[in-house]
Amino acid sequence: MATIEHSEIVKASPERVFALLRRVEDFADYSDLIQAIEPLGGERYRWHVKAVGMNWAFDVEVTEAKAPETLAWESLDGVKNHGRYRLRPVAEGTLVSLSLTYEIRNRLMAKAVNKAATPLVGKVSRQILERVEARLHEA
Repeated sequence: MATIEHSEIVKASPERVFALLRRVEDFADYSDLIQAIEPLGGERYRWHVKAVGMNWAFDVEVTEAKAPETLAWESLDGVKNHGRYRLRPVAEGTLVSLSLTYEIRNRLMAKAVNKAATPLVGKVSRQILERVEARLHEA
């Protein structure tokens, strides 16, 4: 399994940042690589992502939602992954830290994905947090 981490400061309170991150179905609005997110009921969602020239679909379930500190999930099928956002107040607003662990079982595909994954996840994370911050400042 590979783990990718990314942190960034969002200029808003943890409560406001968490409220937007908690709206999982809106993540498609926050990143160019996330094509769609379908609510499946309860805390389950189907993500449709286009990355490294391929379309990926996987179902995830939110496993922890502790406002305004933690939002965690794990995949139910497709690309095996689990991740966690941790939010911590800082003088400038909120330090948002993402930790994402994933596993791709096909070794050839894993080699290609692993090479692209760190910059790709960093890009997606930056896009999400920048767009969350922009939305917070619109309100």
